[in-house]
Amino acid sequence: MSATREITGKHALVTGGGSGVGKAIAEALAQAGLNVTICGRREAALAEVAKESDRIFPIAADVTNETEMTALHGKAEAARGPFDIVVANAGMAGSAPAHKTALADWQRTLDVNLTGAFLTVKPALPSMLARKQGRIVFVASTAGLKGYAYVAPYVAAKHGVVGLMRALASETAKSGITVNAVCPGFVETEMLEDSIARIVEKTGRSVEEARQTLSATNPQGRFIQPGEVASAVLWLCSDAARSITGQAISVSGGETW
Repeated sequence: MSATREITGKHALVTGGGSGVGKAIAEALAQAGLNVTICGRREAALAEVAKESDRIFPIAADVTNETEMTALHGKAEAARGPFDIVVANAGMAGSAPAHKTALADWQRTLDVNLTGAFLTVKPALPSMLARKQGRIVFVASTAGLKGYAYVAPYVAAKHGVVGLMRALASETAKSGITVNAVCPGFVETEMLEDSIARIVEKTGRSVEEARQTLSATNPQGRFIQPGEVASAVLWLCSDAARSITGQAISVSGGETW
């Protein structure tokens, strides 16, 4: 943790903080000495995560709702000061052939993964720009760096997140703010279990066969662990990474470069 001592006492926002990667990121930041506001739609899940640290504070909000996200920023900043770090992690995924994808499913996927990422970050920018400091990290995906079959909306959304990150990095490069993305491969989370269940349902494969199919995309032959993604985020938030901005960092065992 030596590289992250200087972020102790700062205030971070982590969306999708009630489970999976978001939970791991929130716990890592809290362990490093930050106050961490977590948000999501499931109040009970957020409360369970908050029980694990007196530095984690839950606020229920929908990242696709601008009014709710603006209110979240106001409430959290009134209690613990402006956000020094914003981690836009909330996401969702489904699967279907492109020609069978309903417009509503397409729109919902973009709303959560892309518009939600923008609405997470937008309210924090004025204060960061005024203070000439801040760290913004988008949790994208290898789906933001390459294509995958049967998840066209998710791939489009995550490519959009990487583009958004690069645009903001260009906008803020001289301001003391860094903006980056981490792009994990398949991470062993609840979302992965949902993907495995869909494969089993639609193909008739066993759970083990489905797991092997997905883990084989990683040249290391394994699933990424949530803590590995959290470690990458923690580093990007530190002074050791102050020269890193505009980067899409693949956490995938070599699946993408």
